[in-house]
Amino acid sequence: MTITQLEYAVAVATYRSFVAAAEKCYVTQPTLSMQIQKLEEELGIKLFDRNNRPNTVTAIGAPIIEQAKVILSECEKVFELVKSTQGIVAGVFKLAVIPSVAPYLMPGLIERYASDYPDVKLKVKEMETEQILTALRHNEIDAAIVSTPLQESGIQEYPLFYEPFVGYFPEGSPVLKKRMILPADIDMEKLLLLNEGHCMRNQVLDLCSEHLQELQTNKPFQYDSSNVDTLRKMVDRGKGITILPELAVSDFNEDQQDRVRYFEEPEPVREVSLVTNSQFVKVSLLQSMIDEILALVPEKMRAQTKKRKILRIQSSRLG
Repeated sequence: MTITQLEYAVAVATYRSFVAAAEKCYVTQPTLSMQIQKLEEELGIKLFDRNNRPNTVTAIGAPIIEQAKVILSECEKVFELVKSTQGIVAGVFKLAVIPSVAPYLMPGLIERYASDYPDVKLKVKEMETEQILTALRHNEIDAAIVSTPLQESGIQEYPLFYEPFVGYFPEGSPVLKKRMILPADIDMEKLLLLNEGHCMRNQVLDLCSEHLQELQTNKPFQYDSSNVDTLRKMVDRGKGITILPELAVSDFNEDQQDRVRYFEEPEPVREVSLVTNSQFVKVSLLQSMIDEILALVPEKMRAQTKKRKILRIQSSRLG
């Protein structure tokens, strides 16, 4: 039995296809099949039912695959221990980030991380939360920046910061006469939202849950966007109101800042975390990413220093 054979077996179990597993392992399909066959001969069992499409793990093979994942994780820990002992932060770090966070955090993070950790090849991809969970379980990414809590089995969450939601209104809105606002001040007939599939949409609707029946009224138009900045531009043109994460308003000009209103306490916030799967072992890389993110966000947002009275808006599996 070899580590390579276990890697191939886990790949087939993950992708449910010998062809797809071979592609992910960068070997030919005959090579992968031959190594798995040797493993099965040594164990004296069949790991996969090859008659099914997609390929499935046999009942007797299921616990073997789970143990193989543990073994592979422990092997990777050996190399991680060596790097940690030597103070080495290097390698490839595959990071995903949800679209409602990416524009306001990633430009500065990529620049800062590349400067501080030149030996790390950072690969970043924008993905929605559902896609991220799948990618984490398939070991296609190392970690992701998402809105939490997700409360998903096999997913480890590392809270980073709590980001307040703010109201953004067009010029002349009567709500701007108020210094602070309440959820009841949000006119649901004029509210602009992100598309279905974005966790921030659900969080905003949760915030305004007492007024959801108003969504059924006849709007002059309905515009659901996939981009937070598009919502801002629609408001600037007087086409509605919206609710934005605070980082999205950090580069607003003076006129735009004058049309931002914070909520009264308990202030609605979203928890933003770095998440990994439970087998993740690249501790030094993970810690370096956590440190760099915390250095970029305002201190008042950081999870470990949060003291204000807040209303944490629950996330969902959409994002």
